[in-house]
Amino acid sequence: MSTERHGQTRAGDDRLIPRHAGYRNTKTWQLADLIYDVTVRFCDKFVDRRSRTHDQMVQAARSGCQNLQEGSVDSAVSKKIELKLTGIAKGSLQELQRDYEKHLKHRDLPEWPPDHPALKRFKSLRCATLEQFRAWVADETRRAAQETHTDRQGQTRTEGSHAGESVRVGPCPSVSSSPSVSSSPSVFSPEICAANGALSLLNLCVHLIGRQMDAQAGAFEREGGFTERLYRRRTQRRNQDGA
Repeated sequence: MSTERHGQTRAGDDRLIPRHAGYRNTKTWQLADLIYDVTVRFCDKFVDRRSRTHDQMVQAARSGCQNLQEGSVDSAVSKKIELKLTGIAKGSLQELQRDYEKHLKHRDLPEWPPDHPALKRFKSLRCATLEQFRAWVADETRRAAQETHTDRQGQTRTEGSHAGESVRVGPCPSVSSSPSVSSSPSVFSPEICAANGALSLLNLCVHLIGRQMDAQAGAFEREGGFTERLYRRRTQRRNQDGA
């Protein structure tokens, strides 16, 4: 990601109003926008619409997306405001992270570790739209249901010694016949998949926003904001007029 996309002007770009409002090209805004779409869908399906939590989660997701957008636009005249709004966006998304974690905990649902096979598949897809996210949830749920169905059979059919006779072969006594935890349908329900997928997106987005804030702070230290650019421009004009 270029430094300009982090809200930092290009080297040598000393225009009074620098390039700005390029938020649609930033990875952070794209992720925050997807998180907003996912959260609206998640809350409508799995959180009571009359509850305060429903509104809080949706508003936190919207705040993350909206403040990144506003910060990018306001960077034209105030790097300080840009940095402040980016920080607010980060805080809102961290609040949303906590809400997803509590949602799982309060329902005794598992929060997957980063190296969970389903999350590895999710990260490799690099979902960019709500439709792609929903397709992943459906695929993981279907995959787990198929695996669990096979495990629950606990037996296979093989041809017996007599023609036309089938013999059922049970599982090895040393192996449990119950479904493994990793393939149980309850561990791969759409609700669990969606919550863990959202948390994966949030972890990445919050991390990238932190890097974005570092870049914005560095640019402000080196180049200053609108007031400093205005002073330099007026000084240059006076020097030219006095030459």
